[in-house]
Amino acid sequence: MKLLVTGAAGFIGSTYVHLVHGEHDVVVLDKLTYAGRRENLPDGVELVVGAIEDRDLVRQLVEGRDAVVNFAAESHVDRSIAEQDAFARTHVIGTGVLLDAVRELRVPRFLQVSTDEVYGSIPEGSFTELSPLDPSSPYSATKAGGDLLVSAHAHTYGIEAVICRGSNNYGPRQYPEKLIPLCVLNAIHGDPLPVYGDGRQVRNWLYVEDFCRAIHAVLERGRSGEAYNAGGPDECENIAVVRRILELTGRDESLIEYVRDRPGHDRRYSLSSEKFRAELGWEAAVRFDEGLRRTVEWYRENEWWWGPVRSGEYRAYYERHYGRPLAS
Repeated sequence: MKLLVTGAAGFIGSTYVHLVHGEHDVVVLDKLTYAGRRENLPDGVELVVGAIEDRDLVRQLVEGRDAVVNFAAESHVDRSIAEQDAFARTHVIGTGVLLDAVRELRVPRFLQVSTDEVYGSIPEGSFTELSPLDPSSPYSATKAGGDLLVSAHAHTYGIEAVICRGSNNYGPRQYPEKLIPLCVLNAIHGDPLPVYGDGRQVRNWLYVEDFCRAIHAVLERGRSGEAYNAGGPDECENIAVVRRILELTGRDESLIEYVRDRPGHDRRYSLSSEKFRAELGWEAAVRFDEGLRRTVEWYRENEWWWGPVRSGEYRAYYERHYGRPLAS
């Protein structure tokens, strides 16, 4: 296939491009914001720097493609609470621009990459694709808005469009504002590991390569107009994740620092993958403890990747957000 993959210089998108590059003709469109980096992409992949809200550029790149896979997102909930405008532009307006181009240029397939957070929090059990959308943050609300536009275009215009929603992803090349890479790098440097509230928020963890295989399965075989939930194989509390990171990095629990909780923090996410298994035969292969071990090892071995990040804009963000600088 000839694929246009948007937002693919970031964490999940670049992992997907590494998966499909060589088998498919891939062009990447990415704005290269703070979390997008050229070096995340494999050699030989064409990168066009630009925004999915740019109608003229999007039409040029969409024309002649067999499918558009939309990873483009502002992905950090904390930043959406501080300033929501960029999230609405990318998740809602940008998704609409892509859908218009797909419809007008008769592109055969569109895939929207989404998140479990559009369902909100669930105290027990797991969300299915029939669960109502009930987002809690500006991030998840705008992601839900994009998802609803995709469903509306499939229903109203008859375009071939599908949605793949993943639970909390982790793995190599994730920007260190997120829990796992933040705590891994802080532990490596002997910095405190900030934990929101009581740390007992529960997340359903999905290794990024498993999610990317799920996305490709939906692109190739998912039923148009449908959403598919890709849940991870393991759930655990955030504080348990932090403690395991300390074990893997040889640090003790004195580095744990409880901080003020995120406003409106969802308590628990959980996705059922039953529909995915039944229809497409996909299920996650990497258990959380193994995936976390791989992830810690990757960060240990790739200072060339995180060194520039940790010394740049991220330091200013960290101090602004947590009220203290990185110690080292």
